[in-house]
Amino acid sequence: MSTPSRFRSGLLSALPFLAMAAVVVVDVTAGPGVGFLPMMALGPAFAGLIGSPRRTVVIGAVALALSFFLTFYNEQLGERRGYTTLISVAGVAVAGVVATVVRQRNETQLASVRSIAEAAQRVLLRPVPRSAGHLRAAVSYTSAVAEARIGGDLYEVVTSPAGVRVIMGDVQGKGLEAVETAAVVLGAFREAAYDEPDLVAVGERLERALARHLLGEKFVTAVLAEVGERDSATLLNFGHPAPLVIRPDGTVHYAEPPERALPLGLAMHGAQPPQPHRVSFVPGDQLLFYTDGVSEARDEHGRFYPLEERGDLFKDPDPEEALQAVRQDLRDHVGAPPHDDAAMLLLRYRDQ
Repeated sequence: MSTPSRFRSGLLSALPFLAMAAVVVVDVTAGPGVGFLPMMALGPAFAGLIGSPRRTVVIGAVALALSFFLTFYNEQLGERRGYTTLISVAGVAVAGVVATVVRQRNETQLASVRSIAEAAQRVLLRPVPRSAGHLRAAVSYTSAVAEARIGGDLYEVVTSPAGVRVIMGDVQGKGLEAVETAAVVLGAFREAAYDEPDLVAVGERLERALARHLLGEKFVTAVLAEVGERDSATLLNFGHPAPLVIRPDGTVHYAEPPERALPLGLAMHGAQPPQPHRVSFVPGDQLLFYTDGVSEARDEHGRFYPLEERGDLFKDPDPEEALQAVRQDLRDHVGAPPHDDAAMLLLRYRDQ
C-alpha cells in the first residue's frame, strides 16, 4: 500500500473517534445550550466507511455511552432533548452497522469480479514470449477501467513458418462487448497467423471473423506485422496508429503506411484494403506498437504525449524496463488516472 493510501486509511479509521472527541469537548466547554450533543451520531455514521461490522458496533456502543454520560452530565436525562439524543445516536449506530455489512458484502463481490476479470485477461491477453526467433518482446497494458482491469486493446505475438507475426489492435467501444470482440479478433489471428501464407490473407481471415460477429458500425483498428529472416518488417495497417521505429542511436520515425485504410469490420463500405509495406528492421532496431491510449494521452493543458521525443527511454538493455520507463513517463505526463486503455508492445531485433 502506498504512503497516500495508508494516510487515507488511517484518517478514515480515526475519523469516528475524532468526531466523538470533538462533540465531547464542545459540549463540556460550551454547555448544553448549543445543542451540539446529537452530533455524537457522526461517530457511528463515519464508522461504516471502513472496517468490520464488529468495529462499527463497538464505535456505536461508545457513542451511545458518551451520549448517555453527557446527557446525565447536562441534567437532560429525563427531558425530551435527552431522549431524542439517545434515540438518534442509537438509530444511526444501527444504520451504521447495516451499512458496514452491506459495504463488506459489496467489497467481497467486487473482489470476486476482479478475480474473474484477471483470469479472463490471462486467457485473452496471454503473456507474450520474451524471445521469438531473433526478436525480444515486451508488453505493457493499462486499463482505464480499474475495476475490470481489462478493456478493448489487444495484442499477440505468434511464431509461424513465415516468421514472427504480431497484432496490435483497439476495439471501438468499452465494456464486455469490446472484450468479446477482442476475443474474436485474437482467436482468429492466432489461427490465421500460423496457417496463412502472408499478412494479406491473415487480414482477410480477420475480416471474415468480424463480419460474423460485429453488428452495425462497430470496428477494430489494427496493425499486423511480420518479421522474417530478412532485414525488414512487413506491416499491414487497418487504420491504426503507425508503429514507431527506434534506431540504435535513439532516432525515431513513424512507419506510416503508403495510404490510409479503413479499420477491420468496415469492409462492407467497399474501400480498398490496406497494402503491405516494408520498413527496415535490422539488429539493434526496435519497433513499438501502441494504441491511441498512448499517442492521444493529454496533459492538463491538452497537449498530446510526445512519443516521438522519447527515443532515449528505449536504450535500456531490458525491453521490459524500457517499456516501464515509457509507462511511468506517460503517467507523469497525464498526471491523472488514464481516460483510455493504453497498450504497448516492443519488438527488439537482437544483435545475437
